[in-house]
Formats: sequence, C-alpha cells, structure tokens
Amino acid sequence: MNAHEFAAAQWTRATGAGVDPHEYRRVTDALTSLDDWGPALVRTARAHLARADRAASPVSAGEHLLTAARWFHLATLAPHARAGRAAADADEALGRALALLEPGARRVSGDGFTGFLRGPHDAPATVVVVPGLDSAKEEFLDLAAALLARGLAVFAMDGPGQGVLAETTTLRPEYEQVVSGVVDALGAPRVGLVGLSLGGWFAARAAALEPRVAAVATVSGPFRLDWEELPPPVRDIMARRTGGADAARAFARQVNLSVLAGRITAPLLVVDGEADVIPGVTNGEPLARLAPHGTHLGVPHGDHLLGNVRPDWLPRLADHFAHTLAAPGT
Repeated sequence: MNAHEFAAAQWTRATGAGVDPHEYRRVTDALTSLDDWGPALVRTARAHLARADRAASPVSAGEHLLTAARWFHLATLAPHARAGRAAADADEALGRALALLEPGARRVSGDGFTGFLRGPHDAPATVVVVPGLDSAKEEFLDLAAALLARGLAVFAMDGPGQGVLAETTTLRPEYEQVVSGVVDALGAPRVGLVGLSLGGWFAARAAALEPRVAAVATVSGPFRLDWEELPPPVRDIMARRTGGADAARAFARQVNLSVLAGRITAPLLVVDGEADVIPGVTNGEPLARLAPHGTHLGVPHGDHLLGNVRPDWLPRLADHFAHTLAAPGT
C-alpha cells in the first residue's frame, strides 16, 4: 500500500475524528512515501500549536489545540509506527485545550488508565469512552461532545496499550479490571461504557463482569476474532500493542463474547457498519441477541467506526445513554 492508498483508507476515520477534510486532502496529497505520514501529520499538528500561541482569544487557542491533538493522534496510525512522542503530544494538546475551554475538566489516572473527566459535576451519570486497538481518547471528541450536549459527564480514557500509555504498557484482555478502577476513581452515581472497534469488546466484557456498569454501547466491536482471518496490518498492530506475535495470537483467542454476552444485564446498543471490511467486527447481531437487553443497529453503508455515516448512529447512541442513565430504574 502506498501513501495515497493509505490516506484514502484512513479518510473517513480522520474526518470522523474531526479534522478538516480539505486540510486532510492538502496534507496527504503531498505525501510521496508512506514513511512521510508521521512527520507530515506532526508538522500539521505543530502548525496548529503555533496558531494557538498566536490566537487572539482563549476560545480560538483551545480550538487550535483540539485540532492539534487530533493531528498528533492521526500521526501515530502509520504502519509499523510506534505511538511515541506523537501520542504524548496529543495528550498534552488535549489537556491544554480543555484547560482553556472547560476549566472544570480534570485529569483522572489510576492503575492502567488515564484520561480527562468532563461535564457538569452534578451530572446524573458519567459515560466512559473506551478506545480500541490503535485509537485513543483524542480520536472521539465528537462522541464526547454529543454526550456532553445531553447533560452527561464524559470520561475519555486511554487504557493499557492505548494512546499515551502505548509506549509503557500492553493491551490487557482483562479490561474489566481497568474499568473497575475507573469506576472507583470517578465515584460517579451511575456509569455507562461506550467502546469503539476493539474497545467494543473491552466495553462488552467489562459490562458482563463489572456489575456497576449501568448502560453500554459498542461501535464496530468484535463478537469473536479469528487470528487467521485478520488482515496482516491488523495483526502487525496487535503484535506491537500486545508485546509480540505470540502474545497477539493469545490475545485474539480471548476475544469471544459467546459466553459473556448473556451476562450483560445493562441496556446494550450494538452499532455495526455493514460495509466494514475488517473480519470479525460486522457480527454484532449475536451479541445484541444474546444479551438480555440488547438492541442491534446495522447501518448498511457504514464502514469501520462508521465515520462516513455519523448522522445514522451518533445521535441514537448518545440518546441511548441519556435515556438509560437519566435516573435509577429508568
């Protein structure tokens, strides 16, 4: 795959994450090699940092910092790239942006997780946003905005092997232990989980094993993975994020919700893009069917993470949490 093919494959993911589509075209059309992906996107992010420093108002500065955080995160997606400095820069830019735009936001960290808690201190519930294999908290700012707009608090996190923690930790299949630590740290009256891509499996597993989860949703999450069916790029990423090929195979074998699905007693919304081409992540219907309170939403033209069809699922997902977490017993 050359640079332009890779850029085309990342198009809906990047624009769904909130980068300007015209800027994305300008940056990626100028690439001459896939090796240029990381450096070019980092330069773009730094240009937004410079605009933040020159901004005439805190709001403008914060907006440029949010854009920089998105670009720094996208820089980590190049094949064979390590998250490294770009992930740390994304984390720092997001923190600076929230300090300007939402002074009440605060960092919350614990064993195997870190992130930012946003929203009203008296919110009826907090929704935890769980990233996937190579995603991070900076990728899902639009999802956080939709939940915040409905009066919920949001904790967007990086877990083991994810985002700013990718260089120092590896993916952990027992993600329910991480979620339990998050729930303890937040001290929220009610907690929901939304997981994206592999984060969908993390969220569903946690909802099955952590009884304090009151609502859950998955987006492009796998029900079961077969290592032999996974495309080589996905295998490579999983090997880097788990600590090697053998660890990745062992990890993939554990991605199976057939037993745990029936234990998810919280209201569950399963969102699938039916045009998704990654094996294992278009099979959410069994999860919704086996869960006692599961609902399946399949979007026929949606791709992986459904960045090309945001209106078809994002409002419904945000309303799912607003309705199920509004008050105990509703």
